[in-house]
Amino acid sequence: MPETPAPQEWTVLSMLEWATDYFDNKGIPSPRLSIEWLLADTLGCRRLDLYLKYDRPLSPEELSLVKPFILRRSKHEPLQYITGKTDFFGLEMICRPEALIPRPETEQLVERILLDYPKNEPLRVLDIGTGTGCIPLALKNERPEWSITATDISDDAIALAKENATLHNLDVRIIKHDLFEANWPHDSNQPFDIIISNPPYIPDTEKSAIDREVKDFEPVLALFHKDVFSVYRALAKFASGNLAKNGQLYLEIHENLGEGITHQIEEEGLKALILKDYSDKNRMLCVRHTHTDE
Repeated sequence: MPETPAPQEWTVLSMLEWATDYFDNKGIPSPRLSIEWLLADTLGCRRLDLYLKYDRPLSPEELSLVKPFILRRSKHEPLQYITGKTDFFGLEMICRPEALIPRPETEQLVERILLDYPKNEPLRVLDIGTGTGCIPLALKNERPEWSITATDISDDAIALAKENATLHNLDVRIIKHDLFEANWPHDSNQPFDIIISNPPYIPDTEKSAIDREVKDFEPVLALFHKDVFSVYRALAKFASGNLAKNGQLYLEIHENLGEGITHQIEEEGLKALILKDYSDKNRMLCVRHTHTDE
């Protein structure tokens, strides 16, 4: 770190002001928010509470914790990986670089599912590519009677999702599975009422345009794919064989690829509806399996 005031001069306010300027000079987005987040985590308080502690001196121990955080953030590392956690739908999720950081847009996907299924019926649910486990755990927390399975291709992500399930004492089955395998080897005779996926939907060709703190720190396998449409074809094919009659498939999508993805989905005999997020961007697909051939 560059030259800073002597330790006895550090207060909450002086740290907020100095680090905001430091982050701004490093090109860090939302520099004030960044230091508020890191300092609040160090002090074990809410960000808003910092403004009631302006004159509070920082102890040597607190400085020894926050300074490495500041250095890591100056290199554009995401705040959630630095603190090791984030909030998702009222649950604290452990975050590590082996899985994507849960996003507000994904909370909207959870909201949509809960709106579509307001009653606590004993439904069977599958989340494909679960990462931290944020989607199935949020759903299980809201709908305890649902039987929920989560899959991922990454052993590290599976381990992380299991940690989060244990943290919140939520009974979600978490297993390894590759979407591109020929069949579903688990409970093959019991279809799912709901299937969900937030797959890698950014084409490899867009890597250079993605923010540093995403492409340099989050798992490439969960972000990018050389053929995004093949992922959605595989999801549609899987859903057509594993959804119950009138079951629904919920997907996150690239905002600019909605029409092409819809075409891939509907080639499997499914009907897809594009849904917008709160920023008015095409962000989700709701797909119904009607089994019209039966």
